[in-house]
Amino acid sequence: MAIVYQKTKGLQDTELHYCPGCHHGIAHKLIAEVMDEMGILDDAIGICPVGCSVFAYKYFNCDMQGAAHGRAPANASAIKRLLPDSPVFTYQGDGDLASIGVAEIVHAAMRGEKFTTFFINNGIYGMTGGQMAPTTLIGQKATTCPSGRTVEQAGRPIHMAEMLSTLEGVAYSTRVCLTDIPNIMKAKKAIRKAFEMQMAKKGFTFVEILSACPTNWGLSPIKSLDWIKNDMIPVYPLGDIKDIDKEVAKDA
Repeated sequence: MAIVYQKTKGLQDTELHYCPGCHHGIAHKLIAEVMDEMGILDDAIGICPVGCSVFAYKYFNCDMQGAAHGRAPANASAIKRLLPDSPVFTYQGDGDLASIGVAEIVHAAMRGEKFTTFFINNGIYGMTGGQMAPTTLIGQKATTCPSGRTVEQAGRPIHMAEMLSTLEGVAYSTRVCLTDIPNIMKAKKAIRKAFEMQMAKKGFTFVEILSACPTNWGLSPIKSLDWIKNDMIPVYPLGDIKDIDKEVAKDA
């Protein structure tokens, strides 16, 4: 019998702890598949800080390093400088990266540290109880803003991919989602490009992934997909925001 699908060697044979409808599992699968297909799995080093992905070291079948909340970019910077030929990535949520760790990610990007960050943006704090995050949408309800986020009280949501793209050290900044097969395939392509540009030593690479959190959104998995399409994407548009390869080709 022909094998139509085989689980990637990039993931360990362990049951995921994520909630039903959560997109962390899909993101893990894509990153693991890309590392396996590129042949970089044995040398890859991942860093997972605090958040829903705190147990990612149990799932990725490569060397993994834990980090304090928000500090994954600092760990990644040190590891990449010590092992410049190893593929290094951080896997971070929006509360971790865009709030407590915003200084670390901004300065790592500014310095052009040659690692890749996968930024899971579900617009809310997941692990700690559904509090408002820097990425929470205007009007979106959370445990710390039960009537919905307002501009007057909390300002507007932060656009990390756009903000980081303004820094000279960034080689690639893009935003993808995981709502359906076409978008999943685009996300995988972006993940591969980020690793390829890192290994070519072109600079810091950043992939923002819009993801569902049905538990803290109070929605079913199916309705969560609709919410991403109808509510999140208009605020966080998909596509490449900065790609120095395209800029060089355009100038040539």
